[in-house]
Amino acid sequence: MALLNMIDREITCKIVYYGTGLGGKTANLRFIHSQLAPSARTDLISLATETERTLFFDYLGLDLGQVQGFKTRFSLYTVPGQVEYNASRKLILNGADGIIFVADSDSMRRKENIEALQNMIQNMAAYKMTIDSVPWVLQYNKRDLTSAMNVTQMEEELNIRQVPSF
Repeated sequence: MALLNMIDREITCKIVYYGTGLGGKTANLRFIHSQLAPSARTDLISLATETERTLFFDYLGLDLGQVQGFKTRFSLYTVPGQVEYNASRKLILNGADGIIFVADSDSMRRKENIEALQNMIQNMAAYKMTIDSVPWVLQYNKRDLTSAMNVTQMEEELNIRQVPSF
């Protein structure tokens, strides 16, 4: 649930970008960062490896002005895409108010998309969260690839309550 600070009259929502490695999570935050005035955003914090893969998380804070007299802020995080960083993925999900699952449209990434979604659901369960209890959005990224999967296939495999297993 969003953090509500009555004393400072602030509402802060945590949004987590989840998905496969190299699927576009960090690129999303970089784009958002580049489109906003410096007064409406923090610096983009990215803890990456030498090959620019997210090591722990990326973070971008947004200040969206006032709603009913409350300052409205969003904290955007990405999780690392690599399975070996699952402890980080799980930790970053804690307290999420919403999730954007970034699915890589490349047909060669089909299995990784499903595995990442399964992993997300398992990690949510550790905090007694489900995909029915937390708002989430599917983003079909990299649609411009010649190897992009059919959207219907992606919908059938990813936009469901129970993700198929291999």
